[in-house]
Amino acid sequence: MLNWIWLGLLLLGVLIGGFTGRLQAALDGAFSGASKSTELAIGLVGVMTLWLGLMRLAEVSGLVQALAKVLRPILTRLFPEVPASHPAMGSIVLNLAANALGLTNAATPLGLRAMKDLESLNPRPGTATDAMCTFLALNTGSVQLLPISAIAVLTAAGARSPTSIIGTTLLATACSSLVGLFVIKALAKLPVFRVSALPLEPSPDQPPSQEAKLTSVSLDTSLPLRPSSWAWGASVILGSCFCWFGWELTTGRMAGAGVPTDPVWMRSLNAVSLLAVPFLLAFFPLFAAIRGVPVYEQFIEGAKEGFQTAIRIIPYLVAILVAIGFFRGAGGIEILGRALARPMAWVGFPTELLPMALLRPLTGSGTLAAFSEVVRVHGADSLFARMGGTLFGSTETTFYVIAVYFGSVGVRRTRHAIWAGLAADVAGALAAVHVCRWMFPPTG
Repeated sequence: MLNWIWLGLLLLGVLIGGFTGRLQAALDGAFSGASKSTELAIGLVGVMTLWLGLMRLAEVSGLVQALAKVLRPILTRLFPEVPASHPAMGSIVLNLAANALGLTNAATPLGLRAMKDLESLNPRPGTATDAMCTFLALNTGSVQLLPISAIAVLTAAGARSPTSIIGTTLLATACSSLVGLFVIKALAKLPVFRVSALPLEPSPDQPPSQEAKLTSVSLDTSLPLRPSSWAWGASVILGSCFCWFGWELTTGRMAGAGVPTDPVWMRSLNAVSLLAVPFLLAFFPLFAAIRGVPVYEQFIEGAKEGFQTAIRIIPYLVAILVAIGFFRGAGGIEILGRALARPMAWVGFPTELLPMALLRPLTGSGTLAAFSEVVRVHGADSLFARMGGTLFGSTETTFYVIAVYFGSVGVRRTRHAIWAGLAADVAGALAAVHVCRWMFPPTG
């Protein structure tokens, strides 16, 4: 599927650019995409090195498996083909939690690690499994508790209540997640997307069985607890400090927090988002130390994967961002917008937000720029601005996510993942508009 989409973007870019006289702009967009893809990958190196090192500590200490055990009833229904005790379950939980809190820098490395864990169960390397497709659907329609980027734009524009989109984004992402899951499960049953049930012949360069792969990646989590006084004392102090920090942020008494004006639940979410990363940076090594893990050595072992993974995804990023930049530079987005204006009006989708909706599956930075323009033209407190902020927080750059996540494990046949991701994007965009109309009715 991705083969045809990539080829279609390039060919349409050439045709549209030739008819509109924008071939040079299309070329500029393609070269800009190639340059940006390398910058994105290099920018991920440090972040991925950090988070994959922390993930190693969470794995060897048994924390990941403990998280998966707590959420086993839900995860086994969503991922029936993944063993309940497999490390992938914990990686998925951490990725979804980071996405929900708007922690993009943490979510991507954790998601790449989850894909690597899922690939260890893949009997057909190069082809996406049902579990991988389900995981991508959850990512493209993930429930968002705190849309940080959209709130930042509204705050910079002087909105009276920039956090008012938190509730609408939560409802819209719930809709997009449910639609994504429904589509991914429904399409998996169609013959055209079904993976052949015939067993694979073992070969020298491919592990002969799924069980052998599982054994090779399973970690020993039977390390004895070492409840030394310093370890437990540090845990109590750490937990107490973060509880106190959260209380101070929620009540507005922390230095620099200002006078609180938002409801308590909004301030609580902001406090959780602000403290989540510092807490994880301290908690993962401490928990591993309590389990008797040599934290520095294991962190280095996990961090080594960061650079290799970031370099591995460069070709996939170049391919997708060049095609998107070429198509956009040729004027393809504008033509699509004019063609879809009437159908969008029929479903109640305002044409003012159509550029955002079309750009969102393709480019996050382009969508953010389009959202900023909506805020500038219509005002930070307008209904369109709130719709745009909710849309931005409840949809995802589907093609980027698929290119990065599948590219990190060498998956070329994406099966039905793209269709489910796009369905989640459409559902999120429509839900954003109608939820905002319901939550923010016009006055007067």
